[in-house]
Amino acid sequence: MIDATSLWGLVLGRAEATPNALCVLDEAGRALDFKGFRNNALVCAAGLADRGIGRGTRVSWQLPTRIDSLVLCAALSRLGAIQNPILPIYREADVGFVTRELGSEWLIVPGVLRGFDHAAMAKAIARETPTLQVLDLSAGLPTGDADALAPMLAEADKVEETDDPLRWVLYSSGTTADPKGAKHSDGTLLAASAGFCERLQLASDDRIALVFPVTHIGGILWLINGLRVGCAQLVVEHFDPATTIPFLAENGVTQATAGTVFHQAYLREQRRQPEKPLFPELRTLPGGGAPKPPPLHFDIRREMGAPIVSGYGLTECPVLTLNSPDDPDEKLAHTEGRASPEGVLIRIVDVDERPVATGAEGEIRVRAPQLCHGYWNAELDAAAFDAAGFFRTGDLGSLDTEGFLRVTGRLKDVIIRKGENISAREVEDALFSHPKVAEVAVVGLPDAERGELCCAVVVTTAGGAPLGFEEMTRYLSDAGLMRQKIPERLEFVDALPRNPTGKVLKQALRGRYSG
Repeated sequence: MIDATSLWGLVLGRAEATPNALCVLDEAGRALDFKGFRNNALVCAAGLADRGIGRGTRVSWQLPTRIDSLVLCAALSRLGAIQNPILPIYREADVGFVTRELGSEWLIVPGVLRGFDHAAMAKAIARETPTLQVLDLSAGLPTGDADALAPMLAEADKVEETDDPLRWVLYSSGTTADPKGAKHSDGTLLAASAGFCERLQLASDDRIALVFPVTHIGGILWLINGLRVGCAQLVVEHFDPATTIPFLAENGVTQATAGTVFHQAYLREQRRQPEKPLFPELRTLPGGGAPKPPPLHFDIRREMGAPIVSGYGLTECPVLTLNSPDDPDEKLAHTEGRASPEGVLIRIVDVDERPVATGAEGEIRVRAPQLCHGYWNAELDAAAFDAAGFFRTGDLGSLDTEGFLRVTGRLKDVIIRKGENISAREVEDALFSHPKVAEVAVVGLPDAERGELCCAVVVTTAGGAPLGFEEMTRYLSDAGLMRQKIPERLEFVDALPRNPTGKVLKQALRGRYSG
C-alpha cells in the first residue's frame, strides 16, 4: 500500500515500488505496466504543457473509459491542472453549461464516439466561448519532450499553494436541474480511497473490472485504488456482455464491478453455464450508485460464490460507507455497510432536523474528510450544508445498532398518495422477489384525485409470461405491504432507462407515463 498526498504522488510511488507489474489492460490487448503508465503520462504532460496547460488551468475532458483517458488524467495531475471530467453522454446543452460556468480554458474530446461527433459539438461550444480551446484526440494523446518538461515542472513545484489545493470540479447529474460542480482536492479523493481499499481488502493481485465511466468520480477512485495497492485495471470502454464478460473471465477478474445492472448481467451469464464458474478468481462484486435488490446478493453468493459488497456515497462526498466481504449476508444484502474508517460522521434527522432514534428513517446528513469543499457556484452552498457543516444528501435512510446504513430512497422519491408517504424502494424490493420480475422501478405519477398514484414499471424475466395486475396485487399483499402502498398501475418495458453508472432515470419514466 502506498500513501501519497496527490494522485501524481501515487503514480510516482507505484512506478518506483512495482515498475513491472501490470497497471492497465484493455480489450484490444494494449497493456501498460506501472513504469510505462508513468512514462506515458510524462510524455503526454509535455505535449499538454506545449499547448500552455499548467498549474491551475481549467481543463474539461469528455472521454470514454480508455487507457489513454487514464494517462491523460495522470498527465493533468502532474501539471497541477484543475480537472473537470464530463460523462460522454452529455451533449451540447450540459457540456456548454458546465464549461461556461467553470470558465474552462480547454475542452478535450474523443472526436467521433459511438456515432456522435464530439469534436463538432466542442467547436460549436467554443464559437460561443472565445476563451475556450478544443483539443481533439482523434489522432491520439499529445506528446512532447518529457526531459525538457522537467525543469519547468521543478520550478512550478516551488510555487506556494494551499496544503490541499483545488484539483477537481466534478459535476453531478443534471437530470432535474442544472448540473452542480463539486470542488474536490486530491486529498478528498485520497480520503475516500483509503476507506475503499481497506473495506474491500484490495491486494496487489486483484484485477479490477473498470467498466465504470472514468469521467465519474467512481472511475477516478478506481484509478486511485489501483495505484495505491498496485493492482491491475481491466479497462472496458463500452460494457457489452457478449464481449466484456469473456474479456474479464480470460484475464482473471477478481473485483467484478460496478453495480446492480452489471451484476445482473454477470448472473445471467453464469446461469447459462451453471456447472462452470464464470469468474474462477472472483472475490467480490463491488457496487454502489444504484439500489441493489436484496435477493440479488443471495442469488450471486449461491451461484457465483462471492458477495456483493456495496457502499454509499455521492459526487459531493464519495464512499461514505462500505460493506466488507466478511460482513454477514443479511448486512450485505440489506445495507450499504458502515461508515468508512477515518472521520466519517453520519446523522439521520427528521423534517425538523432533529436526530431520529436508532433504526428510524430520516434524511442522511454527512460530514467527512472526503466531503467536497462546496460547489463551484458558491450560491448553492447555503442550501447544501446545515449549520453544523453536514451535507444534506437528500437521501433517506436509517442506521442500525451496529452502525450499518440502509438507504431507503430519496426525499424526492417518496410518493405522496392521499397524504400517505410511500417509499418507492420498499415496493421495488418487494416486487423484485417475484419470479416473473427481472427489473422494476416504482414512480409516482400525477393524479387529480390522489395527488400521486403509484406506478410499477417492470422488465419481465426472459422467456417468461408478464406479471398480471391482480397477480401483482395478491403477491404484494401476501408479502405484507399495506394496501395503500400497492401500485395502482403496472407498465412493462424491455429495459429500464439508466445512466452510465446504472442508476435508473426515473424522471424519464415519469415523463413517459404521465398525462
